[in-house]
Amino acid sequence: MKILKYKTSYAIVFLLALITVFAGCKKDFLDRQSQGEYDQDNYPYPEGSGPYDQFINGAYAVLRSYNVTVMPFVTVASIRSDDADKGSTPADGGDQIQMDNFSITASNGVANAFWVGHYDMINKCNFVLERVAKDPNLNTPESLKLGARAEARFLRAYAYFMLVRSYGAVPLVDTVITKTAAEANIPQSAAPVVYQFIESDLIFAAANLPATYDSKFVGRATKGAALGLLAKVYLYQSKWASAMNTANMVMTSGQYDLSTPYSKIFNEEGENSKESIFEVQATATASNPTTYGSQYSNVQGVRGTGQWDLGWGFNVPSTSLEAAFEANDPRKARSILYAGGTSLYGEAIPAGLPNPRYNNKVYTNPAKRSQIGNRFGWWNNVRLLRYADVVLMYAEAANELGGADNTTKALAALNSIRLRAREGNSAILPAITTTVQADLKEAIRRERRVELAMEHERFFDIVRWGIVADVLQAQGKTFVKGKHELLPIPQTQIDLSKGVLKQNNGY
Repeated sequence: MKILKYKTSYAIVFLLALITVFAGCKKDFLDRQSQGEYDQDNYPYPEGSGPYDQFINGAYAVLRSYNVTVMPFVTVASIRSDDADKGSTPADGGDQIQMDNFSITASNGVANAFWVGHYDMINKCNFVLERVAKDPNLNTPESLKLGARAEARFLRAYAYFMLVRSYGAVPLVDTVITKTAAEANIPQSAAPVVYQFIESDLIFAAANLPATYDSKFVGRATKGAALGLLAKVYLYQSKWASAMNTANMVMTSGQYDLSTPYSKIFNEEGENSKESIFEVQATATASNPTTYGSQYSNVQGVRGTGQWDLGWGFNVPSTSLEAAFEANDPRKARSILYAGGTSLYGEAIPAGLPNPRYNNKVYTNPAKRSQIGNRFGWWNNVRLLRYADVVLMYAEAANELGGADNTTKALAALNSIRLRAREGNSAILPAITTTVQADLKEAIRRERRVELAMEHERFFDIVRWGIVADVLQAQGKTFVKGKHELLPIPQTQIDLSKGVLKQNNGY
């Protein structure tokens, strides 16, 4: 059985976990052949951040790690929602069972791993910033320093955004921590303060990151990524005008569009397309099938035997998500893979698998499996921010601001998503025409759900919309309003902080 156990190695206070920054600085993320043939010796000065690259790559390496964008991410951001069920087998994954049925305790291993992973990433970002500030080389161009700081602050902002959405008040750490827990304990900052900190990081990143890189640097954070994430940060605070204006900067940048067919976005060949604003880079070869990859697809892959043992089978689409799609919406087939059905590549999926449905957005090309000699999809990138998400944020913000002009803009943005999803079939997904603000709000919310199905937005969306209790209780979940919107602060961290960290309400 593939029961997940979070060992005591995770049970370390985040401040101590972070000192692994020095060991994590090896160049193992963006200096591989598929991401660009360069290293510290042949770096094409001054196109990147040069002398700081190996340290920035340490932060990117944590971004694709198990704790940050694999099982804890899938559990926290998807399994808790009405879009997904735990999956796997009934007895497998006790921490995931707690998340799925909202019997979550402060000793939940996933909640602790998610916390530790993101603070590890934050500390690596802080190390980059310290390295730049203390660089003894007076000849290092200022542009390289700004670029390095901008990338580090973007990645730090992403980590804090995941933390504040998941735990609420969290400690703000903006320096490298190398002391003991007793010496370095930092109390939590209230969520509004954390959001202000995130905004500051992203505004700086957007001002100093390039719009594009040479193809050899694929996957690095760009100006568009910073603006797209900033728009979402504004959206979560109901700063509608700022969200709309910032999303519009992305939409008018000329860097992104909806030209990639929905059916292709999540394939191997759809990685880093015009739809992609930011995604975790992963790669694999026959000689090295996992080291530079991500286990994201593995933990969600079809759970079967023999050639159909493609993964652990966690995070499966729910019947609620299945029912959310309009008739004949092609996105349904691209999001949900059915046992007993047919795969994207014409394979007959066996019936009688442990789950009737699986996440089709992580399904891998059988030719790629054969080429690498591995079934588990470690080469699949993780899409963290898509252009369609930004367009729908723009539509939502415009509608919330209201007025005839904004309503027109909201409808245009919403219908552009539906047009792409239609795939040329004018008989399906008719254009939305309502100008009633409340009705348009519901249409935008429905569109976000189906467009971004299984992409880890739904739980956070229904929380910020204030409907999470109604939605999940209607699904039979034992969700407690005023408690389960947030995860517990891991008890391990509270204990090791000697009570400096305070527990969230109800836990």
